[in-house]
Amino acid sequence: MKILMVSSYLPYPLYSGGHIRLYNILKRLSKNHEITLVCEKRPYQTEDDVRGVEKICQRLITIPRKKQWSYSNILRTGFSTMPFLLIGHYLPKMRDEIEALLKKEKFDLIHVETFYVVQNIPNTQIPIIVAEHNIEYDVYKRYADKTPFFLKPLINIDVLKLKIQEEEVWKNTNAVVAVSKQDKEIIEKFNKNVYLIPNGVDLNKFKFKSDKSRTANNGKTILYIGDFKWIQNRDAVEMILRKIWPKLESNLKLWIVGKNIPQKLKEIGGKNVIFDENASDDTSDIFKNSYILLAPLRVGGGTSYKILEAMASGVPVITTALGSEGLAAENKKELIVADTEVETIIAVKDLIQDKDLYDKIRLNARKLIEEKYNWDVIVGDLEKVYRKTIAT
Repeated sequence: MKILMVSSYLPYPLYSGGHIRLYNILKRLSKNHEITLVCEKRPYQTEDDVRGVEKICQRLITIPRKKQWSYSNILRTGFSTMPFLLIGHYLPKMRDEIEALLKKEKFDLIHVETFYVVQNIPNTQIPIIVAEHNIEYDVYKRYADKTPFFLKPLINIDVLKLKIQEEEVWKNTNAVVAVSKQDKEIIEKFNKNVYLIPNGVDLNKFKFKSDKSRTANNGKTILYIGDFKWIQNRDAVEMILRKIWPKLESNLKLWIVGKNIPQKLKEIGGKNVIFDENASDDTSDIFKNSYILLAPLRVGGGTSYKILEAMASGVPVITTALGSEGLAAENKKELIVADTEVETIIAVKDLIQDKDLYDKIRLNARKLIEEKYNWDVIVGDLEKVYRKTIAT
């Protein structure tokens, strides 16, 4: 097939879940199909990053990403029916590039990563598939619920505008790809052609490690990992440091890994807490030296790659119902669900003290990843969606 891929981001370096997903999909699709990728490029991304993507697709066209937070975008949002997110991703240059491609060449399919760049695709008879990593308006609504009361009305108006636009895209596209069962059920109310294509893990990179090698090297280390420019990571770590860590055994270590860790979090660190902003970018190295992953997600959507990677690596995961909702995993079988501070403390103690429970969860988790979250299997399922969409 000849596929035009349109994305709101250049998927390199592999800093985020979206980058990891698109990079792995492109890498495998390009073996059997001709892929042209048109995508936004952020100012921090280098020519080396561009070359990293050029290696895995036949042709790459990048469009400079304009600044999202600007006075003009804020003003336009205030006087428009368009939400802030879509205004920031409206790119006439991207539209011109796509229009020129469609005039010159014949594509079998257009695959769009994130609905808010659909606005840059001109009218066409070519089938369009939109991939939704999250229900965007739902993610923004969760953020809105945590904002100060005087900001809530303004943000909720923008969330409503976003909801209207997102649902409109679902209605008017040929098919939609969702990454979780919960998202799929919501989207199906607007489009019957919705397919579950979950996030995945590179099993050659994230190998299952023995418990002996990990505990011998680093003791029993509890890991939290994330980018601290995001409020949900700052919120989660503050809760761990204040409510959970003081009530756990003093011989444990807490390893907090991520960029941009705020000084105020470091100041409340406490005993045996390690703040690491210079850990390896290769997260497989991090999981080799971790005993448990804490992932108390309270804001967000989709599926956390860190959870999948930990499960593949043999590191038991303690997360919330929100953190587990995108996974086909059962509580106390492939991971542990803990929604309160007390439940989280009990879960950590159970895994530390009960070796049988620890081994059961990590072995079951690896089996689940191999069966359902292997990129080769996932991309094979995506190809079936392509063929079905083209045929209808």
